[in-house]
Amino acid sequence: MRDIVRKLLNPLAFIQTDAQHPRIDENFKETSLYRNVHYFIKWSIISILIGTSVGSVGAIFARAIEFATTFWMGHSYALFLLPICGLIIVFLYHFAGADAPRGTNLVLSSISTGEKITSKMAPLIFVSSVLTHLGSGSAGREGAALQIGGSLGNLFARIFKLNQLDRNIVVMCGMSACFSALFGTPLSAGIFSMEIFSVGGMYYAALIPCLFSAYIAAAVAPFWGVAPERFVVESLPNWDIKTVLLLIVLSAATAIVSIAFCVMMHGAEHQYHKIKKTSVRILVAALLFISVTLLIGTRDYCGGGFPLIERCMEGKVRPEAFFMKMLMTSIVIGGGFKGGEIVPTFTIGATFGCFFGTLIGLPPQISTACGMVACFVGVTNCPIASLIMGLELCGGSGLAFYAIAVAVSFTLSGYYGLYSAQKFAYSKTMPMYINAEAEKIRQNRKKKVSSKNT
Repeated sequence: MRDIVRKLLNPLAFIQTDAQHPRIDENFKETSLYRNVHYFIKWSIISILIGTSVGSVGAIFARAIEFATTFWMGHSYALFLLPICGLIIVFLYHFAGADAPRGTNLVLSSISTGEKITSKMAPLIFVSSVLTHLGSGSAGREGAALQIGGSLGNLFARIFKLNQLDRNIVVMCGMSACFSALFGTPLSAGIFSMEIFSVGGMYYAALIPCLFSAYIAAAVAPFWGVAPERFVVESLPNWDIKTVLLLIVLSAATAIVSIAFCVMMHGAEHQYHKIKKTSVRILVAALLFISVTLLIGTRDYCGGGFPLIERCMEGKVRPEAFFMKMLMTSIVIGGGFKGGEIVPTFTIGATFGCFFGTLIGLPPQISTACGMVACFVGVTNCPIASLIMGLELCGGSGLAFYAIAVAVSFTLSGYYGLYSAQKFAYSKTMPMYINAEAEKIRQNRKKKVSSKNT
């Protein structure tokens, strides 16, 4: 099978040779035409394989998360299963020899530094994310999909013995396919997988592979019973100076919320790591989550948060909802439970956008949608993917609104982000090449602040 695929990856491998008609003119091999044709055919074949296989895994993962969500929503005692689920997660990672998993940061580092992705990541994050949702933990699924897709892409590269550069593209293909299968947003999935690694410097060599994989995965997902997520904006306010100014205020405020969420997530992880034993750490997280949930008397902040987003589109939101979602997600993910941060990010942006937007005079639907994309770009630093995400999730009629929200939040959120391994190729505020990791930028900023204070 592998030999067949390798031959297929060479578009001119089956050309017949004879004395009068040489197989391939060696000069032709050096032309851009040959390279481009070879690239197109090769990655079209790979995209079909990745899109169908990884897309199917992503769809099965979506159904498993759906089952777990239905379970905890229908059984109030599921909340008290969270400590048991946590201990099982710790055992699984320990058994697999992955006691210090780095999650999405490992996938990002694999592209920038060539760090190896273990094939164990896919089944581990699959099962552990389902367990987290089974116990009603506040976590998403799309972030986990990036890890599953990246791991499976790396496995594919190893099977077919692709070189390092091709391996990087295959990892991005896997991420695109799995993300697209879960969320039903193929265009934003493809762009996001290219954009997230290096802010300001996309890997355009992965454009066809990522988009083809994402669209194939989106086509495969319905066969597994997975429907795309949509929160369509049905009515828009008048596009005038007043509306634009209010939108800028909302976007700026959401940027602050996105910074607060990043600080809270990193801070929670730092505090939890003071507890040396992993099993104790995850038990503390579970007990904290259970205690806060019982104290506030609602299960609204369990799971990813899609029901909250739907209520926001109707203008129904509690003022403290965004903060509670930030807190509950930090408790769960920071403590060692597995899952994604993307859906909680959407939920935080939606709840804050609806609350604050309504407060300053914006309709709930557009303020919810703009809050979602503004918060998403604030924590991921992916403006193009965020804009397209708004278009695919909420409809194209509000594109101008999303563009303002993304631009303002991206700029004002600075170099904060959920992923410490993410690289910033260019400065956000100056046309200058910096090529620095997010974590190093934040550390340098802290040093400057401390030196000024002293």
